[in-house]
Amino acid sequence: MFFAGFFEPKAFNEGYLPEADGHSVYFAEYGNPKGTPLLTTHGGPGGGGCKPRYLQGINLKKYRVIMLDQRGCGKSTPAGEMKNNSMEDTLFDFKRLLDYLNIKEKVVLKGGSWASTVMLMFAERYPKQVKKMVLSQVFLADKMNDDWILEQSSLFYPDVMEKIKAEVHGWRTIPETYAELINSRKPEEQKKAVSLFGNYERVLGNFDVEQEAGDLDDKALASNRIYLNYFAKNFTLKSNEIMRNVKKIADIPALIVHNRLDFVCPLKNAYDLHKAMPNSKLVIVPEKGHVGTLLYKTLKRETADFLAED
Repeated sequence: MFFAGFFEPKAFNEGYLPEADGHSVYFAEYGNPKGTPLLTTHGGPGGGGCKPRYLQGINLKKYRVIMLDQRGCGKSTPAGEMKNNSMEDTLFDFKRLLDYLNIKEKVVLKGGSWASTVMLMFAERYPKQVKKMVLSQVFLADKMNDDWILEQSSLFYPDVMEKIKAEVHGWRTIPETYAELINSRKPEEQKKAVSLFGNYERVLGNFDVEQEAGDLDDKALASNRIYLNYFAKNFTLKSNEIMRNVKKIADIPALIVHNRLDFVCPLKNAYDLHKAMPNSKLVIVPEKGHVGTLLYKTLKRETADFLAED
């Protein structure tokens, strides 16, 4: 198993940033307080917060790992809150976190899936503050990804997509429809949003059409509210924003690890990014799914090697 032999370290510092825009944002630090700063976060949008497994492959005697739970996620409060919650707000939180911790030197960025999106955006906003990047399950949040999720994936899941589209009426798109449902105060509409389009990423991620979305508890509702609202707003990014600005980070050393058959974030995300970044290394893992044992083992090994080069 992935966690076999893994000793879960304890944070040497944790707490909340000063409240901003109605949000209290949680962070935690691991490893060497005097080490090279490494900034990381969780997937999503709307993920369940940072996990100790994100530390695998990182030499904690050498690195000062700083984790942040994005607005409305994990231990950040209020849970599921969408007001003042966008990519711009997330970048603002990361920047003020570094200022709060008085970190002035260059940082290493690490993130998978939606976290790779966040880290790429941070790097493009503050390229002079970034030393290198470790990215996996790359998601560029562009038109190609929208087309894949909303149309092309139905070539493999026509039965599931038919049920999703059955709820769409009039001028609304799929994302707009399900954002409206999740924002409803009616439990039956919220449940419909979670079990259909909210659950579709899970279906694509593990090829299991029978997988249930799970109970609609407060945690699931908060997570899906953020995810579905972000999707309806083009993930709060401008059109093709990352690749239009990739030249700003083209020379930053980067490790990119991606599964060959990732049906959530197609490999073309990682491949296009790699081709646009001459100092990057792309490792294609011969595995299916958005996550997996081989992916994690490969990421752990490659991360350790990549970070040992300093």
